[in-house]
Amino acid sequence: MVTFSNRIDQAIMTTPQNPKLSARKQPRQQRSTEAFAAILQAAAQVLGAEGARRFTTARVAERAGISIGSLYQYFPNKAAILFRLQSDEWRDTHAVLAGLLADTTQSPPVRLRAVVRAFVASECEEAAMRQALDDAAPLYRDAPEAQAAQAQSKAPILAFLTETAPHASLAQLTIAGEIMVGALKVLGKALSQSDQSREEIAARTEALADMLCAYLATLEPRGSWRDIGRAC
Repeated sequence: MVTFSNRIDQAIMTTPQNPKLSARKQPRQQRSTEAFAAILQAAAQVLGAEGARRFTTARVAERAGISIGSLYQYFPNKAAILFRLQSDEWRDTHAVLAGLLADTTQSPPVRLRAVVRAFVASECEEAAMRQALDDAAPLYRDAPEAQAAQAQSKAPILAFLTETAPHASLAQLTIAGEIMVGALKVLGKALSQSDQSREEIAARTEALADMLCAYLATLEPRGSWRDIGRAC
């Protein structure tokens, strides 16, 4: 599922148009695995403490307790480290959402409502890190690896919509997926940055779920599950 990034000062955040994002060395032995994990843990700490603008490989190496040369054995540049943090966040979030969408023991509206609730909760719980990753996105978002990850993230929602609305065209389903993901991201980010109470956030979350369930019903007018959505 696609995150919307804030534009930040390009004079500060500069990188080649298509930076190499793949890790140089995949850890296989325990020592390498521990060093790799230490780099990522340190990177998350530096990003959270310093923000995207002050994120450097030197700071990550210092926090991890390794030499800058050792860090470069695993990652070619800071964009690769940041992309790995973002990829891990995407993977974890998408695994949860894909699982909810694929649970065919529940009706489509119940699954969609569960996704809305889970996504907004995740955005609010990890607001600081999500914002820092959004700020860092200009470093890697146009690279092929990032584009591939974004495309892959759309698969669960498209599969859900295809199952839910088998009579809709691919064009309709594609648009529906874009609308749903966009609405989730916009409201999720806005709520995560607001000072509203839990009750206020919950009310807006349920309102978005109502809207998306109603929209879902328009894709399959003959679907008997439409009335279920009103009762969820």
